[in-house]
Amino acid sequence: MSHSNPEPALADSTRPPELTLSAILLGIGLSVVMGAANVYLGLRAGMTVSASIPAAVISMGILRGIMRRGSVLESNLVQTCASAGESLAAGIIFTMPALLLTGVWQHFDFWMTTLIALSGGLLGVLMMIPMRQVFVIDNKDLKFPEGVACAAVLRAGDTDDRDGGSGLSLIASGMAVGGLFKVFQSLGGLIRGSAEAATVWSGRVFFVGADISPALFAVGYIVTLPIALEIFAGGVIGWLITIPLLGTDMLAETVTAKGPVAMAYELWSTKVRYLGVGAMVVGGVSSIWTVRAGLLAAVKHLFHIMSGHTQTDDVDPSEQNLGGGLIAVLGLICTLLIGGLYYSLLGYDSGLTVVTTVIMLVMSFFFAAVASYIVGLVGNSNSPVSGMTITAVLGTGGLLMLFGFGGTAGIVATLGVAGVVCCVACTAGDVCNDLKTGHLVGASPRSQQIMQVIGVVTAAFVMAPVMTILHEGSLTSGSGGIGGRDLPAPQAGLFSSLATGFFGDTTLPKDMVLIGMAVGVIILVIDEILGRRQSLVRLHVMPVAVGIYLPFGLAVPIVLGGVIRTLVDRRDQTDSGDHTHRGVLMTSGLIAGESLIGVALGLVAWLEFSTFDGIAAISGVLHLSESGQKSLEQLLSVTALTTVAVWVWRTALRLSARPTK
Repeated sequence: MSHSNPEPALADSTRPPELTLSAILLGIGLSVVMGAANVYLGLRAGMTVSASIPAAVISMGILRGIMRRGSVLESNLVQTCASAGESLAAGIIFTMPALLLTGVWQHFDFWMTTLIALSGGLLGVLMMIPMRQVFVIDNKDLKFPEGVACAAVLRAGDTDDRDGGSGLSLIASGMAVGGLFKVFQSLGGLIRGSAEAATVWSGRVFFVGADISPALFAVGYIVTLPIALEIFAGGVIGWLITIPLLGTDMLAETVTAKGPVAMAYELWSTKVRYLGVGAMVVGGVSSIWTVRAGLLAAVKHLFHIMSGHTQTDDVDPSEQNLGGGLIAVLGLICTLLIGGLYYSLLGYDSGLTVVTTVIMLVMSFFFAAVASYIVGLVGNSNSPVSGMTITAVLGTGGLLMLFGFGGTAGIVATLGVAGVVCCVACTAGDVCNDLKTGHLVGASPRSQQIMQVIGVVTAAFVMAPVMTILHEGSLTSGSGGIGGRDLPAPQAGLFSSLATGFFGDTTLPKDMVLIGMAVGVIILVIDEILGRRQSLVRLHVMPVAVGIYLPFGLAVPIVLGGVIRTLVDRRDQTDSGDHTHRGVLMTSGLIAGESLIGVALGLVAWLEFSTFDGIAAISGVLHLSESGQKSLEQLLSVTALTTVAVWVWRTALRLSARPTK
């Protein structure tokens, strides 16, 4: 699929319907669905994936296939609204659970969470609008891989395949498989969530394991093998190299008594993951340095707009943005709302509120520009929002300490800034990507910006209820809630540790953070050498750092997905890309199916419905020993995930009915 930047396709033609009631209602529905699915995926895997292409295909399937009407412009607005829900989910789940993990909250505050999501998301949309000319129109170096791919899908229009199926049916089949897998895993007890083993040899822990999850497999397929291997490389550094090097002498006897697997996790949670923190800091700073020229251009363009050089009403619809006056009024309302939230969160301390609000505004604009630029370089799914937010946390914590603030108020202020900044960065990057797609298909930027606002407002009211259901359901089922084994919420745990390290009683393992920073610098040097040699293999800091920070098991199915993607891509070398496209749709369905059923099962657990342990029942019939039962459950689990991988591979390689482009 080409990543060139062709001229808008519909800018000069008679415009078909665009901002219709059907598009608005369908966009709202998909915003809720994609937002809820990515809340689960983010808490489970520490990453989210772009909703643009699946939403575009679903929209075309419903508007054209079922309603027998609709235009490319309508479908573009639907995916714009849906992706707003996905991006807002990333902003919230990376930060708000940290207030729970630090003990500041005992449960999710509905209105506080909703209003932070709403105001932060809207600021991201509003701050990106003045940058559209700089990043989307003028900058020819930004290829927008995901935005261009989504535009190609919208242009193709007809997603029918050569075997008579459709893109919508591929997503539906993926959702069915992902959902059934989750049901068998959680209710039927026939599939375990992970397959792990560890041993202690010469005082050192050696661990191997894999999470059993179609959603993680699908993430690997979507992000492709190079990124998957970088995540896996981080897992190798953290789990297969560092944990054995640390040894077991630092572990408490109570932990040692739980067995080698528990020992490995204890070493990772108390020591190794902070290597990832240090590497992420380096990655965040490196990302900012990379976009310095684009950031300066965005600031210049913003001052140009503020000086009165704004558009007039007779501008071509394909180039018309929301008015500057409306942007200013909405931005002021959002700022006052956030200031009010901070005032309440910080115990009505007006001085700390003013300082925190000013820090938030400066960092929000800064990272809105950074996120927009990086999305243009590497795509929305690969944007290192974690690194940006870590930088915001460190910068905010350092400034608050400089101004003499500390204690619980310092923790809350730091996480409050991080929450808004993360929402701003995620939504700004998403808006930039969607505006590029819209530019390529001749859409009205103003209509897209309206749909982004609608998507943010809708999704904001979904975040707190979904997180509450998942947290309470996980507690009821004995999985430890958010921050536990099933929902580790890695970014939120990281930000919690950083904030309490600044202002609480927790002492950060600074030696591990510094070593991690050194590792990050080494990775940067290696990647620079590879880049100068024009190597096809690269080593980017953020994916490797995420791999170090995440449990090792998550990286294994991600690599499996990347391998299957590579096998499918090889068939497309002399083809039109249809096979790869089919796989993307199926794996998007796998993510949606597992995620949505995961949310539903969280509600089931919350309501205290009983579940059935299928493997234990089989073991009882076969009179297996404890070790035999463990072998059986791991065999069945690995076989189930392998079956899903083979199914995706074989189905993706079926010939497509879509005409050759």
